[in-house]
Amino acid sequence: MMNDAETGNNPIDVVISWVDGNDPNHQRKMNPFLDNRVRKDIPGANPTRFRSVNEIRYCVLSIFTFAPFVRKVFIVTDEQDPGLHDDVEKYFPERLRLLKIIDHKEVFKDYGHFLPTFSSRAIESMIWRIDGLSDRFIYFNDDSFLIRNTRVSDFFIQNRPVLRGGWLPSPWPRTLWLGFQSFMKKSLMGRKDFQPKPSYHLAQWLAAKKAGFRYRYFYFNHTPYSISKPTAEKFYKEDPRFFEDHLQHRFKNHKQTNFISLLYHLELKNGNKNIRKPDVAYVNPTGRQKGYIDRKIELCKRDERIKFLCVQSMDLCNKEDQDKVFTWLEDLFHKPHSD
Repeated sequence: MMNDAETGNNPIDVVISWVDGNDPNHQRKMNPFLDNRVRKDIPGANPTRFRSVNEIRYCVLSIFTFAPFVRKVFIVTDEQDPGLHDDVEKYFPERLRLLKIIDHKEVFKDYGHFLPTFSSRAIESMIWRIDGLSDRFIYFNDDSFLIRNTRVSDFFIQNRPVLRGGWLPSPWPRTLWLGFQSFMKKSLMGRKDFQPKPSYHLAQWLAAKKAGFRYRYFYFNHTPYSISKPTAEKFYKEDPRFFEDHLQHRFKNHKQTNFISLLYHLELKNGNKNIRKPDVAYVNPTGRQKGYIDRKIELCKRDERIKFLCVQSMDLCNKEDQDKVFTWLEDLFHKPHSD
């Protein structure tokens, strides 16, 4: 199955974080940390962050279809099971034993007092601690998919991660606005519990600063992320206090660093020059005009450079558009593919 000679004795695994926010047990765990506030008033607790419309089924099947060099797929979750056994057994029976469900308790070993956690940023900072995880691994959110054949070199070159993105100047206007917004809400409007929305850009800027960058940061978008476990382990040994501070937030918080971005900046600081374009189609179908999904699918079919697909907030779009995306992906999985 590992048909790429570069894999050799240095395997590549995949890690996916997943949650089913409709699970009553999950909701019971969350309730004590809401402090009687409405979820939409807590930026990191908005229900859409946790809803599942079974995207993970297509995520996993896309990996088995388009990345045959992958050894194991680990799904990190909190006492839940996405129920993929039958699909994997049907389409990839030889891979079934390589699909592993990993509980938060395992990756948060020695940090159990921070559980339960509902912060994706906290969870992402601990996934490298999975027992038996390969030194090279690829991290997927469950709304990311492969749509074309990939090779090891799409993710790792000479055993170092491929970093997909580009440089941006420090986002000081966003930082100033964030401070002004907080001042207005807390001091002038009396909203002492106000929290700004966690910014994807600012979390990456915090990561850049933590790694020692002062004037610019490497911004990446929603693609699968190539990770070096030794880079994470080295940082952990050098700054264990970071994790204590990072994990204290039960929900995604504007003070939290994007840990994946931190690892990328550490790679860049250490001379990694494997920078590539994102090669991703980003789809956010909520509130779009009719035909938006059709145009995005046609773009993916037409542009052979696009290898990755991210569809965010699919739970908020209509059933017709959901079906279009899933039907197209299903069709991709069952067509013959050549390198």
